[in-house]
Amino acid sequence: MNKVFSPIVLIISSVLLLVSCTNSNDQSFPQVASPPPFDYVDGQELRGNMHQLAFALLRLDSDLSRADENNPVDQQDIVQTLQRIKEIGDGIQSEDLRERHPYLVSGMYRFMNDVDQALFQASLRSPRYYMAGRISGSCVNCHRAND
Repeated sequence: MNKVFSPIVLIISSVLLLVSCTNSNDQSFPQVASPPPFDYVDGQELRGNMHQLAFALLRLDSDLSRADENNPVDQQDIVQTLQRIKEIGDGIQSEDLRERHPYLVSGMYRFMNDVDQALFQASLRSPRYYMAGRISGSCVNCHRAND
């Protein structure tokens, strides 16, 4: 009797297992395990204007510092980076600086004039990068003074 009972229990348990795994009971159970809709955000949107400005200035500093006799500065890279810095600076100026960046209220106009000069000088047929170098170090000067 034990030999007959064992296959019957196995068959019944297998059938119950298969019935419980079918999709016929989908509507009776709530979808607890389904994740909510998620919108992926680009990394640029996660960083604020000041972080974007810092990354652009780091890129400018990197481009300027790796130049030597064998590896001259790529003028187009410098001009593009300065244009990006100008765009970000314009965005920062359009914000209310008194609330978010009170230290920039007096210095932002000067900074943007320096960026314009650096962009003009870097765009010349015979480019000059002195002002671009000043731009790349300007954040360090301001942040050390305000720490």
